[in-house]
Amino acid sequence: MHDPSALMVSRRSFLGRAAALGLSFSLPALTARAVERRGSERPMSLITLWMQGGPSQLETWDPHPGTPIGGPTTAIDTTVPGLRIASTFPKMAEMMHHTSVIRSLVSKEGDHERGSYHVLTGYRPDPTVVHPSVGAVLSHELPATGVEIPLHISLAGGAGFTLPRGGYLGDEYDAFRIYEPGRGLINMRSRVGDSRTDRRRDGLAVVERAFQAGRTRPASETLHRQMLDKAVAMMSSEQLTAFDIDKEPAAVAAAYGDTRFGRGCLVARRLVETGVRSVQVVLDGFDTHTDNFEGCKTQAAILDPALATLLNDLAQRDLLASTIVLCIGEFGRTPRINPLDGRDHWPGGFSCVIAGGGLKTGVVVGATDPEGLRREPERPVPIADLYTTLFQAMSVDPSREINTPIGRPMKLSEGQAIGELNG
Repeated sequence: MHDPSALMVSRRSFLGRAAALGLSFSLPALTARAVERRGSERPMSLITLWMQGGPSQLETWDPHPGTPIGGPTTAIDTTVPGLRIASTFPKMAEMMHHTSVIRSLVSKEGDHERGSYHVLTGYRPDPTVVHPSVGAVLSHELPATGVEIPLHISLAGGAGFTLPRGGYLGDEYDAFRIYEPGRGLINMRSRVGDSRTDRRRDGLAVVERAFQAGRTRPASETLHRQMLDKAVAMMSSEQLTAFDIDKEPAAVAAAYGDTRFGRGCLVARRLVETGVRSVQVVLDGFDTHTDNFEGCKTQAAILDPALATLLNDLAQRDLLASTIVLCIGEFGRTPRINPLDGRDHWPGGFSCVIAGGGLKTGVVVGATDPEGLRREPERPVPIADLYTTLFQAMSVDPSREINTPIGRPMKLSEGQAIGELNG
């Protein structure tokens, strides 16, 4: 029988000798079970499923059928006793024991851009500072030696305010954006041979030195050299295969769904296996001011298989303990149904689903009024509290202060941990 401790020493010795020789490569991803055997060698990752437009809590995780605000939406039982969700999520109903639900998130931002900023960063917009997104904070606070692809990635989203930014941490912490996940990456292979590529880089170095002469600070602020070095390392990295789903079993890919979002969720699982710290996957189409109920059915048909399969896949691969999955949007939708059979913006009591990372499962935090008369839900949870809880679960100190470029100290989060979710 092999001695596991001997294997650990051998691996560490091998890494040490390789580092001394200047070699750069990646070893296979570690499972959460291996992490338990070997300590905290694999810091945790976050997958944020971003429901762009503001998903209706009443048609997802907080239905109130048969009430004045419920509309035609019906509810089904789940694997958590007493927890019912919208009947358009049958696959998730079988996976809710892996999750907890917060039904009482509150925000003061009911505009898409401001609401997205608030939920992406944990802070309300402030004209004097640009806050980093939660994903940027994690990639800053949890560096990963040996990961040659970006630590902060956004999949299936467009440009604009939904792209997670580096804020005062710097543009280098902006999310690396891929619009069509699972379709391969463009411009990742040089079109000329190695020798010609080397000559081009030598020529570029001459131009860089000429620009730097007398311009040391402006040159450093462009981040040109750092970005070039990272790009070259990424182009030659074996880890690029994390973006490619062609070798995944057909049944696995089909379970996620042949949609941009479904493929994004599958790529997200592959990225966290590789060591990426934060992955955002965007599902657009939740701005249901008109025809809310049919629109939500369409969205559920995309979200339900992708989210359920992602949770099951992570659990089967022993990755759920080291990965937090958060499904959230910028706000919810009004209890009142408008004349166009839609629901409008509602930041005063909306829902999210959170799973993994050692957080408690099967918990329902907060409650909304089934009559729709009270704006404030029971047990309101500010956005900052959600991220303080998340940071603590990922061994990041939310109270740590970072000085912005103008010398202003900013905490990573100003909220209080959600005690019901502490594992």
